[in-house]
Amino acid sequence: MEGEGSPPRRVLLKLSGEALMGGRTHGVDPELAGRIAAEIAEAVRAGVALALVVGGGNLFRGADLAARGMDRVVADHVGMLATVMNALVLRELIAAEGVPAEAYSAIPMGAVCETYSPRAARAALARGAVALLAGGTGNPFFTTDTAAALRAAELGAGLMLKATKVDGVYSADPARDPQARRYERLGYDEVLARGLGVMDLSAVVLCRDHGIRVRVFNVFEPGELVRAARGEAVGTLVDEGEER
Repeated sequence: MEGEGSPPRRVLLKLSGEALMGGRTHGVDPELAGRIAAEIAEAVRAGVALALVVGGGNLFRGADLAARGMDRVVADHVGMLATVMNALVLRELIAAEGVPAEAYSAIPMGAVCETYSPRAARAALARGAVALLAGGTGNPFFTTDTAAALRAAELGAGLMLKATKVDGVYSADPARDPQARRYERLGYDEVLARGLGVMDLSAVVLCRDHGIRVRVFNVFEPGELVRAARGEAVGTLVDEGEER
């Protein structure tokens, strides 16, 4: 367990849209999404106050279409709308597990979900609900990594979980380099200096400046999400310490 062994008071989970696809090429894999929702519910029942920032890459990738000529601002806005769709799906799946969940969008759309504010999200966490934070930052040119770091800072989360398809941060792509080394712990400044690709650099700086630890773990491994949310040492920890 991290710290003195008690679960983190507040945790923010950053979940990419691609993590919801499973083996599909697009969309949502109901079985995988259901399992992730069940693990989120289990973590909440274990005493973790959990907020979630979800991406939309399984439905729409604004950067890809911007590269093909679409106006970048429009493309990013469509991508933000895709994150709202994912948040609504997860809200219903989490609620089906018996844990209350509320979806908030940085882009106002009152007929669909509440508009995000730190106060509203904090209130949801205080009453034991999962706060699903969609719409990115509400502005183009910012990734969901940066949105997640920003929301973690706003909500006072001491730990940010970065759900990935690998079991931590490696010195190289483990799928291409069999000699790639997995790190158990890294310092923020080392991540920045070495360009390890944990998150966008702006997100790493935000976490560093606000003292938010980052735990990178494999969301496709059953049970890892719950363990990470409870503060167990899975994957790679990024904080002010040195690599070990």
